[in-house]
Amino acid sequence: MLKSVVLYYFSPTGGTKKVAETFASRLSKKVDLVDLGEKKLLRKNTENDLAVVAAPVFGGRIPSLAADKIKTLDGTGKKAVSLVVYGTRAYEDALLELNDALRESHFQIIASGDFVAQHSIVPDVGKGRPDSRDIEEIRAFADHVLDKIGRLEQEGAEEKEIKVPGSRPYKTAMKITDTPISTSSCTLCGRCAEVCPTGAIYIDGNELTTDVRKCILCMSCTHVCPENARVLPKALQEGDDKMLSPLIGVYRENETFY
Repeated sequence: MLKSVVLYYFSPTGGTKKVAETFASRLSKKVDLVDLGEKKLLRKNTENDLAVVAAPVFGGRIPSLAADKIKTLDGTGKKAVSLVVYGTRAYEDALLELNDALRESHFQIIASGDFVAQHSIVPDVGKGRPDSRDIEEIRAFADHVLDKIGRLEQEGAEEKEIKVPGSRPYKTAMKITDTPISTSSCTLCGRCAEVCPTGAIYIDGNELTTDVRKCILCMSCTHVCPENARVLPKALQEGDDKMLSPLIGVYRENETFY
């Protein structure tokens, strides 16, 4: 195992973090967690043996918030593994976009992977994933990465560029036309505003407002609401249900590149 690993992740509803922590903890007993969703500035230097960088897929892309923060890191002389996590439909250009952001920060990417987790908007899609089979595959991928690191160090070989699916220019980013809303059971506790990574939610007197210009539809606010009072507008939820219902019961395979 490695002495230490730093894990940079953006995981609004927990699926990406679960995949990434499973992977990173197989590499090292010491995993430093850095949440890309936190509003504070990231530290720019990593002192660990390896960086693991994980992001969810939103409409075939990684969230711009995550990409922008990754680009502030200094990966000079550092090795990295990239992971994207998606809700069964497709990851399209997301892994390529993540790798481009890492290369812009001068990381040396030694492996990449895409993994499936339960969909954050239509939970019957990818329900229960990552499951026990996924966990085994994630750990096996980590073992392959450890073997590769050992081989590179022993042979002193120069790492070849990891090639992943996707195309440039990337597909058009998902357009946000509506946001989660609060039902009458909302107690104005403020938990949703605290976790919103873009600062789109604020409380003004006895009213909670969500700025559609800032919202990225990450669903973090719905995930943490203690009263289950944050929901999508009916029309938006029904539209997503209709679009994604054919994927219920579909079991997408995970993919790895190294």
